[in-house]
Amino acid sequence: MNRLANESEMKWMPLLYGVTAGLSTLVVVFMLVWTFHFRGGFAWQDFPAIQFNWHPVLMVVSLIVLYGHGILVYRLLRNEPKKKLKLLHAIMMITALLLASVGLKAVFDSHNLAEPSIDNLYTLHSWVGLAAVICFALQWLFGFVAFLFPGVRHSLRSSYMPLHVFGGLMIFGLATTAALMGLLEKAIFSRVSYAPLTAEGILINSTGIAIASLSLLIVYIATRWQYKRQPLPEDELLLADQLAE
Repeated sequence: MNRLANESEMKWMPLLYGVTAGLSTLVVVFMLVWTFHFRGGFAWQDFPAIQFNWHPVLMVVSLIVLYGHGILVYRLLRNEPKKKLKLLHAIMMITALLLASVGLKAVFDSHNLAEPSIDNLYTLHSWVGLAAVICFALQWLFGFVAFLFPGVRHSLRSSYMPLHVFGGLMIFGLATTAALMGLLEKAIFSRVSYAPLTAEGILINSTGIAIASLSLLIVYIATRWQYKRQPLPEDELLLADQLAE
């Protein structure tokens, strides 16, 4: 009965993931339009004010879009070998972490190189965002040791798995919260007009709604037991080899 229910539910996965991919594309397009049309494009340390623009774009691409799709790897590619999925998941997450690190450097540079310089880490957005990145780095390190490092006992991996899953969703929630606060903070600091509502204000609000919708959909897919990957025969063989070591 559970198997039939699972197969019935799975027919919705292509549609749900299609909407996820569409929202992801929309978020990236909104961020790029905002950056190029309203914020002056991209630059590096020679133009600190414009260098800042790397920060929102890279943080959203890394901690929302790429991280979110990394969460869904085991749901979307459920018929692929587990070892392959572990490696793909790890690569997607370390790429997201590296992009987020560049995004952090951009915002610190834009503050430190400004004339006069701007203080760092004084807003709630910055505290929540930095907490998300630090937790993400620890999550990736612990996950690598637990699931990819050879010689770790299966019992330890099994015990750590629920914490790893919870930590992943917690970090995603922190990142989403930081992104929404960051959009509003930048709008306020840039004196974007909300009364009357301007084109930039509409774009910022629309980007926030798209990010929130994308995040909720990813969490929904990730937490539905029907979409959980079922073990394949080769997974059982791999587990037997590990237990025999």
